[in-house]
Amino acid sequence: MSNCSTSMAPARSFGTVCSPQLTSSLTQMCSMLDTAAEQMMVHKDFQAAFETCDRGLESLANMEQEDSRCGDFKAGFCILGIQALAELNQWHGVFSWVLQQYEHQETIPAKIMQMCILLYSKVGEPASMQEATRVWLHCPSNSRVTGFRTVAELYLLHVLVPLGHRDEAVELIVGEVGSAAFTEEQRQTALDVVEEKEQQNQEPPLNPGISPNSEITAHPVSNRGSVTRKLEAMLRFLYRNVLVAGSGSFSLRRVFLAALLLYMLFFRLDPALPSSFMWISKLLQLLRQMWTAMFAPYYQALIQRL
Repeated sequence: MSNCSTSMAPARSFGTVCSPQLTSSLTQMCSMLDTAAEQMMVHKDFQAAFETCDRGLESLANMEQEDSRCGDFKAGFCILGIQALAELNQWHGVFSWVLQQYEHQETIPAKIMQMCILLYSKVGEPASMQEATRVWLHCPSNSRVTGFRTVAELYLLHVLVPLGHRDEAVELIVGEVGSAAFTEEQRQTALDVVEEKEQQNQEPPLNPGISPNSEITAHPVSNRGSVTRKLEAMLRFLYRNVLVAGSGSFSLRRVFLAALLLYMLFFRLDPALPSSFMWISKLLQLLRQMWTAMFAPYYQALIQRL
């Protein structure tokens, strides 16, 4: 889950929430937020970071909302808590935990909605965010918040399109949400994306009886069969030329040179590549065996004479 957490807001962004003018209670919240960020980013103690965020949220819930920055502290604790749960591989409980902090899903900040959409899309569960995001986007007050367009875009690209909900995607683009979130050019681009995805889904596979895994496993087998056929053809050619060389009508040196060139031509091997060592050694072994078979009797006869 490290890929998800790295795309989220860094810990130092929470420093803008803290300032010298904070009251004692909010100063304590700022200290807890810094502690959670340090546990997350520096010590990589994700469980401790989540527990610190949970305690901070409980303290905020018991406090009177004496400052408008209480909402910023709450969002900061939630953002770090989401990252901690993701790192702990407890992503399935992220949104339910967020809903415990915000009584109504329409009041969840846009940044947190974006993080939840990306997280559930990353783990292959975009449907978990479909209903909540739909409700959030159709809340009139949210259309004026910063990040509304990003939530709509993520909902379209990471939820509706992957799930194949074309009609709802088109309705989102041309409806009130699309008019509030996108420009005319952006709406047209979004429609093109939806149509292209629909066409890709309608295209039948090249061979429905063969799954992608079977294609992958069958490919090396076919390659090995092709290599075997080339090797057999080369050996037959070499054998015929060796017979000719044995009769004295063809130079044996030329036979070996032709065999080597044909071998390199057929297999397109670069002698400098490590992958070529095995094939070159096989060829060398074959040539040694042929040399022994052809000239061993002469050497044996010579030794017996000496």
